[in-house]
Amino acid sequence: MTATAILQPVVALAAWTMVVWLWMYAVRIPAMQRSGIDSTVTVGGTGRDLDTILPERVQWKAHNFAHLHESPTVFYAIALVLAVSGHGGEGGAVALAWAYVALRLAHSLVQMIYNRVVVRWVLYTLSNGVLSALVILAARAVA
Repeated sequence: MTATAILQPVVALAAWTMVVWLWMYAVRIPAMQRSGIDSTVTVGGTGRDLDTILPERVQWKAHNFAHLHESPTVFYAIALVLAVSGHGGEGGAVALAWAYVALRLAHSLVQMIYNRVVVRWVLYTLSNGVLSALVILAARAVA
């Protein structure tokens, strides 16, 4: 396996993030229209302001999109470290990377569809355990 094999799960998670982005707007824009929000005249504000206006189920997609820009940023950096250092195909790194992507995808689906916090928390904790293992592999690779 090549050192750049770890970049496949990186691209997969980035692609999933774009799917979530599209899903978010596919439900958010119609919900904003139904709520009487005219974004052409709205000044200021943040997505969080919509939490008090739009239905929770609509906002779950936006919250998940934000979550995909938190811990996954560490994943992207660590995967690049492993690929650049020539260790992206060693020590189970690729399997761990795919496990991380699968757990994040599962977390996204749970949050966006039925949003059970305990299930999300388990998936989040498991994904960060996998991410921690990747960080250890990267630390060893550059030591």
